[in-house]
Amino acid sequence: MKNRSWSFLVGGLLVALLLAGVVSNYASSHPDGLDSSLLKGCTVDADDTITGGSCPAQQARDHELADSPLADYGVRGVENGFLSTGLSGVLGVLLTFAVGAGGFWLLRRRGTAAGTATATTPAGVDAAASDDVRADAAS
Repeated sequence: MKNRSWSFLVGGLLVALLLAGVVSNYASSHPDGLDSSLLKGCTVDADDTITGGSCPAQQARDHELADSPLADYGVRGVENGFLSTGLSGVLGVLLTFAVGAGGFWLLRRRGTAAGTATATTPAGVDAAASDDVRADAAS
């Protein structure tokens, strides 16, 4: 890969790590559109606990992976909330990058065996065929 490609890749990874590790801690803690629409019909207190009414959010239950090490945008065992959120973001970026890089590595273009490769011209014409045409025209 060219130097320019490597610097672009490393720069993008560093920006993603910075956003996930630091900026993610400043995201809004207020419910998004989906959460607020699920609460329609219910009354909630200041802690967003349902106190009455009837709404789809009352049937909500924990996900099967709720006990996983990276559940709830944090790292289990890290007590500092800022550090826990940032660390989970960094781990998520690194894991996603590793899976993506592994996929690209598996699907990378490999060189063909010697003698079986055919070069093509920019127009997509087989170079061997165009050489034959030139040889016929010259004779």
